Amino acid sequence: MKEFQAHRRRPARRGRVLARFILALALPGALPGAGQQVPVEEEHLANGMRVLLVPRHDEPTVAGGWVAHVGSANERPGVTGITHLFEHMMFKGTRTIGTTNYARDLEIIAAQERVREAMRQEERQMRAAHLQGAGADPRQPESRTARYRELEKEFRRLVDEQRALLVKNEFDRLYSGEGGSGMNAFTTQDLTAYFIVVPANKLELWAWMESERLLHPVFREFYAERDVVLEERRLRIESTPLGKFEEQFNAMFWESSPYAWPVIGWPSDLLAISKAQADEFYATYYSPQNITLILVGDFAPAAARALVRKYFERIPRGPRTPPDVVTPEVAQAAEKRMYAEAETNPQVDILWHTVPFRHRDSYALEILSQILATRTGRLYKGLVLGSGRATETWAQQVSWKWEGFFNIGGEARDGHRPEQVEQEIYALLAALQREPVPPEELQKVKNHFAATAYRRLSSNYPILLHLIRNDGAGHWREINEAGPKIQAVTAADVQRVASQYFTRENRTVAIYTRPAAAAPTPAATPQKP
Repeated sequence: MKEFQAHRRRPARRGRVLARFILALALPGALPGAGQQVPVEEEHLANGMRVLLVPRHDEPTVAGGWVAHVGSANERPGVTGITHLFEHMMFKGTRTIGTTNYARDLEIIAAQERVREAMRQEERQMRAAHLQGAGADPRQPESRTARYRELEKEFRRLVDEQRALLVKNEFDRLYSGEGGSGMNAFTTQDLTAYFIVVPANKLELWAWMESERLLHPVFREFYAERDVVLEERRLRIESTPLGKFEEQFNAMFWESSPYAWPVIGWPSDLLAISKAQADEFYATYYSPQNITLILVGDFAPAAARALVRKYFERIPRGPRTPPDVVTPEVAQAAEKRMYAEAETNPQVDILWHTVPFRHRDSYALEILSQILATRTGRLYKGLVLGSGRATETWAQQVSWKWEGFFNIGGEARDGHRPEQVEQEIYALLAALQREPVPPEELQKVKNHFAATAYRRLSSNYPILLHLIRNDGAGHWREINEAGPKIQAVTAADVQRVASQYFTRENRTVAIYTRPAAAAPTPAATPQKP
């Protein structure tokens, strides 16, 4: 039901590409690139919540969602992963959804907090002893004190009592029972989004349920859910061939930016996050003035506005404005390189620092990525079909809210080294820096952007996702403004950004090779009798 969007950059066949969703958009029936606008109606509620309405009567459904403008970049060391953890918690229910006894539920939560605070005090003592070399690592279960084990036993008893009161997955059951589908959520570096598709005649049900979980959330099973996220982390990162290396590569690439830590968080932070910290986080970032509500589908705008005001204006405005990210990435002064042995095909992965969402250079970099990527791009033609040194290549520009990067890489064919693929990549980039892209190649790429955008706007759900991502990254208006900006990119623009950003001192390189075969064990020397 819940997912997070990781930081990695990979070819589409591996399902790892972070789509930026800034392409030119046209409504069904319109010509791609003709400049038509998605008819978004914007207004603001009295509590500061932004509302976007897109009435479409092609299908009898409404795709509804909302964006909390908070991602992992808004975290700090000590609470990394709290944004994604909150994505999980927002499905735990409300005063009336998710429990059979709300009063006892609250009593158990309070008792759990008292026990957890006692456990934290014990953890401090164990940690202090470990730092002085007088005790084992307190994160290891076998090193915990007798007092800590007693508290753990009491906490498990409270968890079991609470579970007897819970109604699991009641949000999903209520929605699906009324014809809703696709309920989900995701967390990225810049946003957290929640969405579902409901029948057009169930719009009021959606308004009630979504406003309830913002107005009256109950964070049941908070500490148990941390364990769920830790298991998710083990499956998605620690148990995959490249997961742990990609985390370290990402942390090496970003020096000062909060994009340095993973969306899912560091394990030590996940274990340390308290419910009190979560409550403070919710009060700061889930306030109405930090949320955008989006409806796309079969509704009358006036009726939809009335429902939105009725249910969502009940939520009081937050006491403070959520802070911006104020620590930009420092300029990289020298090339960085990482060498790793992994159970994967030998490959090279290269990152360059570029520009954030809506920056004027981002559009030329988007064009450049398409010139290089895909089976008809220069990378595949040159390294796979040409020299034959690679079996796969990839390229993409990613522009997040505060920073951006460009990624190029390739897998080396048997008999070739990743460093050889790396040098061929640099040769292709040098050609782009020397010579303008021919007009026909540039136009082919622009046509691809327009056609892709046209296909993505065929129904309510993809339009909703498009608005979610644009609004979370900076502004929803990019849904209408990006297309003309992409079409206005010139060959000179492409040549300029290739020269400006693809420099040696601006890049970070990862070389992956297979582990060396274990050396044979020398035969034992026969002993004389």
